[in-house]
Amino acid sequence: MRILLIGGEGQVGWELRRTLAPLGTVHAPLRSDLDLESADSIIRVVRTTGAQLIVNAAAYTAVDRAETDVDTATRVNGDAVGILAEEAKRGGAVLVHYSTDYVFGGNKAGPYTETDEPDPINVYGHTKLLGEKRIRETNPPHLIFRTSWVYGSRGRNFLLTIQKLAKERPVLKVVDDQTGCPTWCRLIAEATAQVVTKSANAQGLDPAWFQEHGGLYHLAAQGSTTWYEFARAILESRENQARVTAIPSAEYPTPARRPRNSALDSRRIQRQLGIALPDWRVGLALCTEDGPAKASLDR
Repeated sequence: MRILLIGGEGQVGWELRRTLAPLGTVHAPLRSDLDLESADSIIRVVRTTGAQLIVNAAAYTAVDRAETDVDTATRVNGDAVGILAEEAKRGGAVLVHYSTDYVFGGNKAGPYTETDEPDPINVYGHTKLLGEKRIRETNPPHLIFRTSWVYGSRGRNFLLTIQKLAKERPVLKVVDDQTGCPTWCRLIAEATAQVVTKSANAQGLDPAWFQEHGGLYHLAAQGSTTWYEFARAILESRENQARVTAIPSAEYPTPARRPRNSALDSRRIQRQLGIALPDWRVGLALCTEDGPAKASLDR
């Protein structure tokens, strides 16, 4: 199988390089070789690769900067995704795309399901939702995975920020009124590879499988927590740790509003495909120990 992996330098993309490798030949162009703001660049790379599977792990993820850089965020998170969908349909390829819990506004009392109506409250969420809509409008064989609070041992994320600040400050102030599902990027990549494997037959990826099982799924760790509790969990096993103090969001204003609750209900992918990520605490333990993803991804 020829696989085009876009965003292979990012958190999820880096892990996908490993998990997708047993399934075929993975082409992961660098950012310098694939400009997601250029339709010509996207079309050229997709057609040159001749991929049967396109996995888009790239995105404009600077949530606060997106508030003033709307055009770039829209081109990368919305327009580029639409072009990928068109090229996938044209070439008979399957498209796997990652979206976000920030498509929701945060007013629901419990976790969001795939049938809940999106109502993003920041530019980033709006542009990611636009990407989802572009895929559905074109409708190639596809999978859209919404995930939540992604972290890992590389790149820029909450885990690494807390670990760094704990070495520099005696007290860390972290908001305690935003709820989500911290999800280790390696588990997302492992689950993706398992789903792709389920969709294949002797001839390659099975279009009929996607007619029955394709579409939108929430793919996040089980359980939910606040940024404050997540920070405490990150530091609880560290010696000479900083003290973590809970504060309301009002004391930590940001250019982009964050949903108070963006926890995702991932039971649909468990019911439909037998995939279940472990509790967020298990994922954190595996990540900080740098251990293999041994938790049950498949019932």
